[in-house]
Amino acid sequence: MSDEPYGYLMVHFVEDPHGYREKVHFSLSRGDDPTAWDRLNGGEPILASHLGTTGVRDPYLLHRPDSGRYYLIATDLRVFGADDAGWQAWATDYATTMNVWESDDLIHWGPQRQIDVACGPDGSPAPDAPHMGMMWAPEALWVDDYDEAGGAFVVYWASSGADGRQRILWGATRDFTQAGWVTGGVLIDAPGDVIDTTMIRRGARTYRVTKDNGTARGLFMEHSDDARWWLPEAVWTQTQTHIGAAYSGGDPGLVEGPAMFRVRDEDRWYLLVDVIPDVGYRPMIATDLDAPEPWAYVDDSAFDLARATKHGGVIPLTRSRYDALRAADAAAPVRSHVADAVVAASADRAAVLAALPATAEATLHGGGTAAFAIDWDLDDLDTSVAGEHRVAGVLRGALGSNANDWVAADGSRAWDAPGKAPRSATAIELTASLTVE
Repeated sequence: MSDEPYGYLMVHFVEDPHGYREKVHFSLSRGDDPTAWDRLNGGEPILASHLGTTGVRDPYLLHRPDSGRYYLIATDLRVFGADDAGWQAWATDYATTMNVWESDDLIHWGPQRQIDVACGPDGSPAPDAPHMGMMWAPEALWVDDYDEAGGAFVVYWASSGADGRQRILWGATRDFTQAGWVTGGVLIDAPGDVIDTTMIRRGARTYRVTKDNGTARGLFMEHSDDARWWLPEAVWTQTQTHIGAAYSGGDPGLVEGPAMFRVRDEDRWYLLVDVIPDVGYRPMIATDLDAPEPWAYVDDSAFDLARATKHGGVIPLTRSRYDALRAADAAAPVRSHVADAVVAASADRAAVLAALPATAEATLHGGGTAAFAIDWDLDDLDTSVAGEHRVAGVLRGALGSNANDWVAADGSRAWDAPGKAPRSATAIELTASLTVE
């Protein structure tokens, strides 16, 4: 497998007032081009939340450099089809939980969990934590020497204080579990509301872009040379305001959710700005982050990204990771019925699996085919009964096989229905006939 740098992966959600699209979506760069993107899984979600509000907004991808583990974190908020509390309540006294998934390869994702960022490792409210009214748009940077134990992620997000004003807070973790969570303090406190901070490091300097909802700065950029940039004594210098406002007719209040990434090994950076409510990401470009006003507009014809691609993040890939994601983007089986097998009476599970095919070919959304392992459902198969039995299976290792949907125990789709169980709504299903002699 090649570790050559190649390609980019974007995580995001999709704005859809007429449907439940507040889930995790992936878009992959078209080759090594960071200006052209294809939605994976046929535009359907990769993951969905069945916890809390059942909404996933503002997802963000992280790579832990010392272990290679990937983490996906996101806001726990559902707007469409959820309760009718409204933005005033959602923004001042709502969920302080952070959605978390993890993966070794960006294809197979483990079960969802949540961290309450207002609580300590034991899950009870942290007495020294700032007041938190919600948890929006979490992101993080890895710090090699966070403390005497070594590296950790410094996580930052927006939350409202006891006075109702929104600030950026911070905490720290190594594994994105409640037991490993440390509450921090206030990272950005401005005269008005501030939300949606994104950061990037270049050498010893840290850069951040934040949304100001209080003093009409819109998206504004700052930088700091403090190694411990998350602490109150760190000094930040502002360089640009009203970033991306021209995309919204000059209204800086209609641009938010920034995502910043570097074009690999070049002095070229992109800043994606989310034009609300449903235009989605539009690009800005910089070739010198230290210029007085580094961010410039990009011509629409020079950037290809589907409309309503909303607030997320971008990570660079290697060639092997990129190729694996393309190969996992299955669209349909080449053949739905893959085998007519025969086994002896009372054959055990091992014998049945030996008789059935272990893999099957599927067409890919990007063209071509790939082979996938098959998970056969044999729970109801009784090989003591002679005759023909029909067995079903699903392709394992396809992006669409992740738990991107859920259903309650009674079949309800209501966000607050009890007993919700995660499942895949896009798993590719196969059949085979099994004759018991």
